[in-house]
Amino acid sequence: MSKKNKNTEADPCVVYADIIHLPHHQSKTRPHMSLYDRAAQFAPFSALSGYDDMVEEEARLTDEKIELNETDLENLNRQIGKILADLKDGMHPVLTITYFIPDLFKAGGRYETITEKIRMVDEVNHQIILEKTKEKSGMNVAIAIDDVLEILETE
Repeated sequence: MSKKNKNTEADPCVVYADIIHLPHHQSKTRPHMSLYDRAAQFAPFSALSGYDDMVEEEARLTDEKIELNETDLENLNRQIGKILADLKDGMHPVLTITYFIPDLFKAGGRYETITEKIRMVDEVNHQIILEKTKEKSGMNVAIAIDDVLEILETE
């Protein structure tokens, strides 16, 4: 912004007096541009494609995985032992499991809670296999035992 005194600035009507009353030029060969098209010339321009996606991804928050203490690990092992005993007896209990899902793109992840009937416990791969199937693959949902935060019995 100019800090000049208004009294010392030249009057535009005087400075441009020789051209101010001339007619506005309009092309005889090209059509007149609409106001919409004129405005589009000054619309925001993204010189860096994907930059907005990068900023959005960086701003996305993730949770850190909670490391269980010895007491919590013992309780979890006891619950898994009970589940194994129930499965051996032919029962398939319905449980609520809170577990960690690692983020594919950055450190951390998120916690999810699911209530579902247990199909089996895969002791070799350390997974709890649920009755629920994944939509695309049709395979049963498997939760890594190392990612389980809490198991609650539902009644």
